[in-house]
Amino acid sequence: MGVGHYENFPVASLLVPARLREPIRVIYRFARSADDFADEGEDPPDVRLRKLAEYRRQLAAPAEPLLREVAKIIREHELPVELFADLLDAFAQDVTRKRYASFAEVMEYCRRSANPVGRLLLHLFKRTSERDLQDSDAICSALQLINFWQDIELDYAKDRRVYLPQDEMARFGVTERHLAEKICDRAWEHLLQFQTQRTRALMLSGAGLGQRLPGRIGLEIRATIQGGLRILEKMERAGYDVFRRRPRLRPFDWPLLFLRAV
Repeated sequence: MGVGHYENFPVASLLVPARLREPIRVIYRFARSADDFADEGEDPPDVRLRKLAEYRRQLAAPAEPLLREVAKIIREHELPVELFADLLDAFAQDVTRKRYASFAEVMEYCRRSANPVGRLLLHLFKRTSERDLQDSDAICSALQLINFWQDIELDYAKDRRVYLPQDEMARFGVTERHLAEKICDRAWEHLLQFQTQRTRALMLSGAGLGQRLPGRIGLEIRATIQGGLRILEKMERAGYDVFRRRPRLRPFDWPLLFLRAV
């Protein structure tokens, strides 16, 4: 799963008002748990899909403790249950699909795998104007794409999954041999440069959300944006060799990110 346990999203940090930390933790536990069904362990595909289907059933009739917690926050905060269902659809797709023909297909996956998390957070904060939701979608999709690009080698090594659009790979002269043999040549660099530039533009298109939302939540969003942009910077500085130098945030990055966010 490209989300990588949502490592690019701050999780219920101290910047979030205390009253909302627990519902946010529940949302992330739900997402992680379902993600694990799709990606972790040795279960065959039919077992993984059956577990995800059971989660979907329990959205309507919760039995397990976690699903009861989900039902509780849905009720208390008037959260759209279909956003939880979208996440499950994306995780089920990860079980059955390993290639994406076009960027449009990748973005449709992001709509269900990442955007629901941002929308749920906006519902918690009662900020659900169309502009806010669209900007959140841009940020979350960009974060998902960043996770795809930083995990290219891991996804391919683990189960031969490729999120790079197949038509764009062909356009730049990149084949799966690049992935199998970890080839970082000019064709690969040009493809990844194209992906990072487009991803940065998408992220920045939603950046107004962090300016509009007040106080700590606005700062949280701005810090999240800066975290994603920082990873793109690291990819560029490494010459797009994500095979040998997986870009990720380290402790010494955080002061810089919060300085930029402020």
